[in-house]
Amino acid sequence: MNRSYVRRPTEVAAIRAVTRSARPLPPVPALMAALLKANDRRDREGVCLAAHRAVRAADPAVGDQ
Repeated sequence: MNRSYVRRPTEVAAIRAVTRSARPLPPVPALMAALLKANDRRDREGVCLAAHRAVRAADPAVGDQ
């Protein structure tokens, strides 16, 4: 089955809006607390999000290419 990805107009607008403004990250201790809370609740998506944000907050150069 051949499927093609169709972008939605709202998706393009959202991507443009995000690239226009920088959003400050919360402090690392707050992100680590969120990581522990997500882990206690067995929320895999929350753990992944909190971990990635904590790394990005600790070293902003991470992910820049």
